[in-house]
Amino acid sequence: MNELSLKITNEQKHIPFTPVAKNLSVSEKQKMADVSKQFESLLTSMMLKSMNQTTGGMFGEDSFGGDFFDSIFQYEIADKISQGTGLGVADEIYKRLTGEKLSTEVLNPKLNPIIKQPKIEVTTSTLEIPLVKPSNQSLDRLSKYDEIIDHASETYGVDKNIIKSVILAESSAKENAVSTASAKGLMQIIDSTAKYLGINNVWDPKENIMGGAKYLSELLRKYNGNLKFALAGYNAGPGNVDKYNGIPPFTETQTYVKRVIGYLKNFEEPKNVL
Repeated sequence: MNELSLKITNEQKHIPFTPVAKNLSVSEKQKMADVSKQFESLLTSMMLKSMNQTTGGMFGEDSFGGDFFDSIFQYEIADKISQGTGLGVADEIYKRLTGEKLSTEVLNPKLNPIIKQPKIEVTTSTLEIPLVKPSNQSLDRLSKYDEIIDHASETYGVDKNIIKSVILAESSAKENAVSTASAKGLMQIIDSTAKYLGINNVWDPKENIMGGAKYLSELLRKYNGNLKFALAGYNAGPGNVDKYNGIPPFTETQTYVKRVIGYLKNFEEPKNVL
């Protein structure tokens, strides 16, 4: 973003910009991020209002209640633009205030708990399930996300190889994958689940993986480390696992559980596989 040169006619009416000290707490950074985004949203709304005035508004000059609805739409559109990639204004303000780049961790605290969760021990035996070797192409795609997967694993206590295996089974590591049920991204997350997990952009690989890992973590803890039950819950929903007191009698779910565990065995050393 280029520097803006502003003409100051009365220096007494302007407050000099002083960067805030670094080493802020996570909560303080999140407040800075919220303020930066709110300012960008306000600025975007003003820009939209200015543009609409030249065209008679979104609903026309003579429309009943047009002024009122124009304001509502301008605000909502501006808010959505700001919550996405935005205009870059919030990023620059946040950087000036904190000395750091505005990151996903700050924008989405739900996906990045301050206290990392302990590693979840998996207890289910998987001896009867054969190893499944993924294609080299899918492994190459998956390798691009190693750093994000490691971060998700450390944050939520889910074995990184479980996360990798779910990604392979869900999308073959294709970040733009969409299922017939409108599940999206690397870990195939539907919109309602994305909202529950605090995911703003389901297509962002980091948000998708962090959200999917968080959901896996919840399921593994719900079923006391029972990997088969957790995977069945991820595929068919925990309600169905609870209903049947185990893996539901759905061919798709039963095949899914075996596929994920088969991929998991491919990543693990034979001596470490239950």
